Amino acid sequence: MPGLACAQEIADTIYSGGPILTIDDSSPTAEAVAVKDGRIVAIGSLADVNARKGEQTRMFDLEGRAMLPGFVDSHGHVVLGGIQALSANLLAPPDGEVTDIASLQASLRSWLEANRAAVEKVNVIIGFGYDNAQLAELRHPTRQDLDAVSTDIPIVIVHQSAHLGVANSKALEMAGINAASENPAGGVIRRDADGEPNGVLEEYAFFRTLVPLLSGLGPEGIQTFAKAGAELWARFGYTTAQDGRSSGGFVEALKVVDSRGDLPIDVVAFPDVLESRDYIKDHVSKKYTGHVRVGGCKLTIDGSPQGFTALRDRPYYDPVGSYPPGYAGYAAVTAEQVQDAVNWCYGNGMQILTHANGEGASDMLIAALGAAQEKYGDPGNRPVLVHGQFLREDQVDSYKRLGVFMSLFPMHTFYWGDWHRDHTVGPVNAENISPTGWVRERDMMFGSHHDAPVAFPDSMRILSATVTRRTRSGDILGPSQRVDVMTALKAMTIWPAWQHFEEKDKGSIEVGKIADFVLLSADPTSVDPETLADLKVLATIKDDKVVYDAETDARRGSLVPTVPMLGDPEAAHEIMHAMRDGLDAIQR
Repeated sequence: MPGLACAQEIADTIYSGGPILTIDDSSPTAEAVAVKDGRIVAIGSLADVNARKGEQTRMFDLEGRAMLPGFVDSHGHVVLGGIQALSANLLAPPDGEVTDIASLQASLRSWLEANRAAVEKVNVIIGFGYDNAQLAELRHPTRQDLDAVSTDIPIVIVHQSAHLGVANSKALEMAGINAASENPAGGVIRRDADGEPNGVLEEYAFFRTLVPLLSGLGPEGIQTFAKAGAELWARFGYTTAQDGRSSGGFVEALKVVDSRGDLPIDVVAFPDVLESRDYIKDHVSKKYTGHVRVGGCKLTIDGSPQGFTALRDRPYYDPVGSYPPGYAGYAAVTAEQVQDAVNWCYGNGMQILTHANGEGASDMLIAALGAAQEKYGDPGNRPVLVHGQFLREDQVDSYKRLGVFMSLFPMHTFYWGDWHRDHTVGPVNAENISPTGWVRERDMMFGSHHDAPVAFPDSMRILSATVTRRTRSGDILGPSQRVDVMTALKAMTIWPAWQHFEEKDKGSIEVGKIADFVLLSADPTSVDPETLADLKVLATIKDDKVVYDAETDARRGSLVPTVPMLGDPEAAHEIMHAMRDGLDAIQR
């Protein structure tokens, strides 16, 4: 028995040779960490931890790299995140090269030429990530702009928010949208002066347009999407990803990918509560099957703040486009639907994540949560607000009273901070978008997210934005809402682990927790905060196994793999299927 006890104490791996940030307030740094059977068994000085060394112990030299707990995704769409790897890149700098309509058209043409065989089989061109706020013309492309690329092949491009899109004339024709078409509930078909659709489609008008184009495909495409998305998350240090507004089909695809050994990280899925209640009820669990589990429900109340579809409690400041006086956005669902969804989750003791961007949407959510708690009490389900871009300070008080965890989007300060200041909410209220300062003043935890594919799952960009709140132009948006580096790191590790009921296993480097780590080019607490975005993820370790290494990764040197590297037309054909299926699932 003494020999067996000694054998059990011998580590499989000992990590040392660089700064180790534990995110554990009781012991914030360490010289070494020992791991056995995928769990941390010792932390401390190199001498103490080396007592666990045996003949078979792997000595992992950090080589000066900083080791932190693996990042936990507070909100994202990992399956749809595959679209960033598998479609025409229409993003603005620094993530792409589109700066005006002409460069957008050039990107589509280039992608078409590189993938012509696949396009001919699938008969659709997909582009992702354009942002009218970053185009020189400060407008959305139109069907006429896309017709200049092709009038024979349907083209659909997706706004970076994923709440709007543009279709060319062929795509509109195939979707049956014309001058006589009425706006669907929760959506808008934008029109020319003569009443003809101009190609720009908002919310459910956009989602439903995609169905005729992107339906009828098998599960293989979604599996390709899921694998590509999970690999992309791992490149940025995430060891746990989220698939928000998921579906039963997405979850099953993730399970298949995992069964093949192709899912490098954990994924927590939250299917749409308005569409997938039976599936949620049958599959929700706090335990993983392999690397996959269903965590609860997702509800979406409104749309995109930068796209002027988020529901405000007052008019937009200076919206760019043809909007009526006093325009304040709109809800995608009714108050009755919100209350019914919240009641169902509370009645079944399930966690609910709710997308609410505008103040008006938060008013709807706060009312529904209050009524549900009055009826059902507190089931300990840790409800989550997702985004909360435009909030009043009294709403933060309400969320604290209701026990709501706030998953915020401070990355918006970089990507759209200038746009919010100049057009959505104005210079005064823009100071308080993603109000992490207000949250910390109330001693509340929060999560910082990327909402990929809305933005890249770029962990260092998130860290930088949460700390500095620098806009693209260099402005500091809301100095009082900034937080220190350690607080920002907690919002990417231990706090979202708590959000997902996984704080006992993840989010910090402590004895007994899973050996999920990320290795960075430098200690983020020791560099100039203005340089945080320049830090690099050099390796990602899941369950004591390296799942991403910057030096050996076959796709190093590019944030997103390009489709032309897939020389096999059949592989490209499968990817095109994935894009269709993935975008189709936005509706679900």
